[in-house]
Amino acid sequence: MMNPILQVSNLTKSFGGLQVTKGVNLSVHTGERHLLIGPNGAGKTTLFNLISGDLASDSGSITLAGKNVTKLSTARRAQLDLARTYQILTLFGKDNLLSNVKLALLGKMPLRWKCWGSFLSEAALDQKALSVLDMVGLGSKAYLPLEQTSYGEKRRLEIAMALAQNPQILLLDEPLAGLSTEERETITQLLKQIDRKITILMIEHDMEVALAFADRITLLHYGEVITSGTRQEVVNDPRTKEIYLGQ
Repeated sequence: MMNPILQVSNLTKSFGGLQVTKGVNLSVHTGERHLLIGPNGAGKTTLFNLISGDLASDSGSITLAGKNVTKLSTARRAQLDLARTYQILTLFGKDNLLSNVKLALLGKMPLRWKCWGSFLSEAALDQKALSVLDMVGLGSKAYLPLEQTSYGEKRRLEIAMALAQNPQILLLDEPLAGLSTEERETITQLLKQIDRKITILMIEHDMEVALAFADRITLLHYGEVITSGTRQEVVNDPRTKEIYLGQ
């Protein structure tokens, strides 16, 4: 098997006397749909924050596409084609949908260094942003103020902003949380349509979704990897049944 696109090795993080990740090891391969599951407080979002650079680890290493990024900033990791979404929506609330995507696009474009005029009037940027919104079914609402959209549409917009950065690996932190059944189905179908050239690592509590979407699953508990493997391997593991499925 080829080298993993994401390799986490012996990653440890503590807040005071509380150790929230304990020597975590995780391998994610190119094109994989990898689910991270575990009870509340298992350390899943903390692990995402460590991978993306929002938190600095105490020890261990993170390798992205063969490059050690452990000491790099969040911005530098983004330039190396890592994108993510958050549990709590992080959008530009006073702008319309199109402007939100344009701002995401600018993060990896030389145009962001333009020091005269307004990038908002760039026609090519508009077209690119519109095409990304079309990918998530929001093209017809491009000029709608964010405050006039539903929670599910905001979730889709956040995914659009991550995809706009043309990532190699996409971290999705509970993209289905708080959604209605219809909205969950819409976003689940959207995720299934994402090109396999983009690797996805996703946190999700719904085992039904995990089983339908994931190639591989990793179970975290109190900051430790309990088991990791194919869908069936993880579901059949007695520790999964005891810790997560309540059986």
